[in-house]
Amino acid sequence: MTLGKQAKVLSDNQQKAVMAFISANRLAQRNTVMFLLSVDAGLRAKEVASLEWSMITNADGSLADVIRLQDRAAKGSSGGIVYMSKRLIDAINVYAPSQWKSGTIIKSQNGKAMSAQVVTNWFFILYHKLGFDGCSSHSGRRTAITRWARKISSVGGSLRDVQALARHSSLQMTQRYIEVSEDACRLVVG
Repeated sequence: MTLGKQAKVLSDNQQKAVMAFISANRLAQRNTVMFLLSVDAGLRAKEVASLEWSMITNADGSLADVIRLQDRAAKGSSGGIVYMSKRLIDAINVYAPSQWKSGTIIKSQNGKAMSAQVVTNWFFILYHKLGFDGCSSHSGRRTAITRWARKISSVGGSLRDVQALARHSSLQMTQRYIEVSEDACRLVVG
């Protein structure tokens, strides 16, 4: 993917606008979880569509603090442990009581699993309604990876840790996801 064709990263204000828009519409609980799986957990559309309750719950049925993303739900064989943010855990806890907690987490209005294409289309329509040109289902993933890259050194980590979080096989791929911050470049130079 060339730089000009990459999905845009969402700013903090855009994320707040999405959350406000979602909360004012039907299926707010499900849609909040969908959005946060993308922007906080960095899941791809296929992974959002394929994620099952068994991958986020413990043996006793309680919510885990990680996603155990199985290869069958991931791109290629890129499954693994995905850490969940506090706001994602909170959103799932609000959403879960109204669900059967079996099968896929994200279901259509008629209770059936969504395809990756339907999830991709949902994000496209959402961003289009908000006027976010250049944003797609991959914007959340790029946003998450960029945020992780900017914060990782403050907790003693490195880009290799971001690569692990992104579940990329190469560091070069991870680097392609990270948006350059002109402000940070300007500040570091002085």
